[in-house]
Amino acid sequence: MQLLEHFASLTLHPKNAQELKGLILQLAIQGNLTANWRKDNPDIEPSSELLKRIKKEKAQLIKEKKVRKGKANSKVSNDDKYLEVPENWEWSRIIEIGNLFNGNSVNKAIKETKYEGLEKGFPYLGTKDINYGFEKLNYENGVKIPYNEPKFKIAHKDTPLICSEGGSAGKKCGITTNDICFGNKLYALELYGKIEPVLILSLYQTPIFFDEFQNRMTGIIGGISINSFGDIPVPIPPLQEQKEIVRVVEILFKEVEQLEQLTVERISLKEKYVSSALQQLTTQNSQKEWQSLQHHFKDFFTEKSTIKKLRETVLQLAVQGKLTADWRTKNTDFEHASELLKRIQKEKAQLIKDKKIKKESPLPAITAAEIPYELPEGWVWCRFGYLITFLNGYAFKSSTYVPTSDYQIIRLGNVKDDNFLINTKEAYVPSSVGEVNLDYQIFKDDILTTLTGTKNRRDYCFTCLVKPEHLEQKVLLLNQRVGCIRAIDKSASELINKFLKSDIILNQLFETETGTANQGNIGSTAFKNLVFPLPPLAEQKAIIEKVNALMGLCDALEQEVEKSKGYSEQLMQSVLREVFNTNSTN
Repeated sequence: MQLLEHFASLTLHPKNAQELKGLILQLAIQGNLTANWRKDNPDIEPSSELLKRIKKEKAQLIKEKKVRKGKANSKVSNDDKYLEVPENWEWSRIIEIGNLFNGNSVNKAIKETKYEGLEKGFPYLGTKDINYGFEKLNYENGVKIPYNEPKFKIAHKDTPLICSEGGSAGKKCGITTNDICFGNKLYALELYGKIEPVLILSLYQTPIFFDEFQNRMTGIIGGISINSFGDIPVPIPPLQEQKEIVRVVEILFKEVEQLEQLTVERISLKEKYVSSALQQLTTQNSQKEWQSLQHHFKDFFTEKSTIKKLRETVLQLAVQGKLTADWRTKNTDFEHASELLKRIQKEKAQLIKDKKIKKESPLPAITAAEIPYELPEGWVWCRFGYLITFLNGYAFKSSTYVPTSDYQIIRLGNVKDDNFLINTKEAYVPSSVGEVNLDYQIFKDDILTTLTGTKNRRDYCFTCLVKPEHLEQKVLLLNQRVGCIRAIDKSASELINKFLKSDIILNQLFETETGTANQGNIGSTAFKNLVFPLPPLAEQKAIIEKVNALMGLCDALEQEVEKSKGYSEQLMQSVLREVFNTNSTN
């Protein structure tokens, strides 16, 4: 069986652990896990005898008025059977194999005043206290029902529970390990004939059972009546085989969990190594550390999380000048960045004089406390505002939007990190609106950024570069809360776009974050006041080439991760086909 053959490799990807457990349960209720056991134990009591005893037990309980008689249910026909099972198994219905009942609804105010904070009593469990399958139930929610409280139904230890209504219907389920009281949106099934509760819980968690459950749901909220739930057919193995199924499921689940834990530990160790190595890259002899790390690329950068850290480190090394240390040793005759800064300031002054841009307030001098690290020879610290102009967007009214025109509005959703989603959720205004708002027009080499997001989440300040292909046959206009950074020296746009993604720059921006409890905002002043490391013009080109090459390496590593993930998914699909297409269960 491929499932057992590929157990370890399937679990290399953490998300496979849950899928594997689902497969194990599916195999269990089909009898596949116990096929060899049946061959070794041919003389066990058949399920038909178990169902006879259950029928007799139920009749006695009805006679003693311990359970209700209920309506008679039809025998399970071949059309009702939703999977093939071994020959010595039988089919019944949920209502026939146990006492099925729902719990009690408790008014919130009464619950708070009467049942919360009691030291003794039955734990009272609602839907929120039930998890998914074999996860523990929450008995410590602070609500107890006194032992002598009348009219409250009790589900005894080892009773399967399942949610009957709402978004969790048919999904949340579990087995009680204590006697409990419970809510009216849960169904309890106290089993007859010593049927194994784990067998029923295993069945509840299979996709094929969920389909049967879902097909019987009704209403806007989505729920299943107790009669409809009780009518669902269930396969019943012989009692001895049930115990073997439970034993094998528990063993396999334990193996999956061990492999899952090993995988988590492996990933954690790799992440610690990567974090340590990348930290050393940015604080010590980067050339030596880089050479050491390169030998382990394929071994340690096997998760997207570590590749993300590598990207972040590349940017940090770039803004520190460490990526181009070799370049500087080979190119000693280059113009100092201070000369470049003087030319940019002169050009900006001329643009102000020509009234092409507005005059701005003087920027504060950089203090020693603001300088985060020592720059390489030839670099200079400056306020970012000296290098750029900043354009805020206009509050275009959605009531003026039209299906299409030559004037497209660029909104927050169009700007992602290095990804200009110009064809996503397009919005246009008519010519009459566009022509009078050309002050907000976007041009080639502009850098767009998002100025609003979730407070304390750092899920904005994305930047992307406007390229010629974005401007074909349309005029782009800047909407509110999207900022446009326009470099005075256009040749620096690509470098600026990359530097703005580094933590050294982002940390400065997010220190200025304002806004409400949920919405965070960063303004143009924060950008202009950035303490920005300016490299010499010649070195800027070398930095861009190096960053692009290393980001290309990160892309290749991510492709390797995707290939590995693809192989794992193919393996899983192969196993799925075996499980769901197999006919050999006897």
